[in-house]
Amino acid sequence: MHILDGLVSGPINAATYLVSGVAVAVSVARSRRTLEERQVPLLGVTSAFVFAAQMLNFPIAGGTSGHFLGGVLSAVMLGPANACLILFLVLLVQCLGFADGGITALGSNFFNMGLVGAVGGYAIFRALVAVLPRGRTTFLAAVAIASWCAVVGGAAACAVELGLSGKMPMGVALAAMVGVHALIGIGEALITSVVVSTVMVARPDLIQAWRRLAPPAAALSPAAT
Repeated sequence: MHILDGLVSGPINAATYLVSGVAVAVSVARSRRTLEERQVPLLGVTSAFVFAAQMLNFPIAGGTSGHFLGGVLSAVMLGPANACLILFLVLLVQCLGFADGGITALGSNFFNMGLVGAVGGYAIFRALVAVLPRGRTTFLAAVAIASWCAVVGGAAACAVELGLSGKMPMGVALAAMVGVHALIGIGEALITSVVVSTVMVARPDLIQAWRRLAPPAAALSPAAT
């Protein structure tokens, strides 16, 4: 889902650069106000994990492959603003250091994976936990569903950008991107839920979304179920 230079038209890249720039600026300002001292090491560890995981591809049907996105994982662990910063830094390093995604398309890539993926996925997660019964199992189910939706949503946004750029018919782009990423999303859901579940067993207090949604005693207790 990393768009290369020349695949998306200049006006679309310019628009997504503008939107992405505003989002990153807002995220920086919000993080300065809300990031707790104990979360700083977790921010670095999560960034490193997402970066490393995105560099590893896993095979999908038809000879294609996919990789971990990490948007919902970052948002659940640290909040959507910090998730935006993590995705932006990861995409920037990948773009400049590994030629994974074009420089002119950085705004589009961040829009798809950082905004649609991380922020949009987190919004779906919050909507799910608002209607589901409170508990560890339903919390993890919401994480998994939101993670799948984040990948499919980001792929759909990419397809729309390609279609509007005239690179391929909109219907073909949507069918191809959403179809493949519906499978990739299953891997995303599994990885995210396993990582969050593992952290909940040892240090549930590090998961920002769990601390906000669970009763105080359950949020801090490793034995919470």
